[in-house]
Amino acid sequence: MFQLAQSGMHLLPGIDMSAQELLSFVETDNESLRPVLIRYAYAICGTVADAEDLVQDLFLNLLNKDLSGVADRRAYLIRSIVNRAIDRKKLIRSQLDMYPGDWLPEPQATDTADHRIIQKETLSYALMVLLEHLDPRQRAVFILKEAFAYSHEEIASILGIRAPFSRQLLSRGKKLLASVQRKGEQMASRRFLERYLQVMSSGDTKSLEALLLEDIVVFSDGGGKARAALNAIEGHRRVMGLLFGLYRKFNPQCTLQYGTLNGAPALIYLINNVPVKCQLVTEKDGRICRIFMIRNPDKLRNLKF
Repeated sequence: MFQLAQSGMHLLPGIDMSAQELLSFVETDNESLRPVLIRYAYAICGTVADAEDLVQDLFLNLLNKDLSGVADRRAYLIRSIVNRAIDRKKLIRSQLDMYPGDWLPEPQATDTADHRIIQKETLSYALMVLLEHLDPRQRAVFILKEAFAYSHEEIASILGIRAPFSRQLLSRGKKLLASVQRKGEQMASRRFLERYLQVMSSGDTKSLEALLLEDIVVFSDGGGKARAALNAIEGHRRVMGLLFGLYRKFNPQCTLQYGTLNGAPALIYLINNVPVKCQLVTEKDGRICRIFMIRNPDKLRNLKF
């Protein structure tokens, strides 16, 4: 399974204040609950925009609630955002039939000062893609247990289920992920990406062929708002033609920059300092396994360079 960064803390200390005071606290403190809750919601939804919307709605909703009877307000907020995120993910999944082409998670920039301070747990992009195979509740259980180190008793309390059922959901989820995961696959390093770009710039087909696994797969997400392959491209010969064609098209008009997305190096293509495409690459035994190309502008708007 792709590694998760470990954290020594998954909840903030107890807070005793009015809803208005709580909202003010969250908006003004970098170590506040807002980025923590966004992290939970993003891990479940797979999109930064939905995560931010859910957290904003949650705090607006607090203004109309009497929290005087809530014994543990931090637990209340975590439980609220997790369940809201599960409902939103169900909605996202129900609309996938209308989505043009492959739907990929929105990449999240993790090389900013704020993220280095706040983000204690990081879900790799490859893991985010894998998690799309789980139903929303399975996904929430997996994330709470494996990424945030919750006990099954805590998870049961958050989701309104029993601990044995939480264990069952996690077991089934892990078996499903193991059945679709490529063993030995990992996110490519910066050095590996540099080697990949050197091969692309050389135009040497034999060098590129040697760098690709025979069963390599390229996934593209344009969201119907940018040109992208509607279906995954499989096989090293088909992928070679695609990669060289895209390189010739984008390289002359774009500025290429390295970034850190979901904790791993990535390639960002910009026009006038605006990201128009990003690539995340996985490798296995020194050869490219999968490439994820995100061109949907809605999923690039949070990448600032």
